[in-house]
Amino acid sequence: MPKITYKDNQGNSKTIEVENGLTVMEGAIQNNVPGIDADCGGGMACATCHVYVEEKWFNKLPKAEEGEVDMIDMAFEPKKNSRLSCQLIVSDELDGLEVTTPEKQS
Repeated sequence: MPKITYKDNQGNSKTIEVENGLTVMEGAIQNNVPGIDADCGGGMACATCHVYVEEKWFNKLPKAEEGEVDMIDMAFEPKKNSRLSCQLIVSDELDGLEVTTPEKQS
């Protein structure tokens, strides 16, 4: 199973194995990763699963669709490497992915 590393804004990290086909958000929720609230449960109706994708991974991910881009605009301190973790589907190609949660979720 691919390993995903979740970091908080203080530099603490937790690396977990996430089953292929799940989202990065679902992996966080199932493993009690702090900093990803996922209030809408992955429906892309909020931005509480907002993460910053490590630069080396950002261009390896599928491009964000318009709806995701619109939601990211509502997130706390969006950056050019911001993504909604509910839209990142785990696959073998994402083994080693690193994401950082913002200081707070909006």
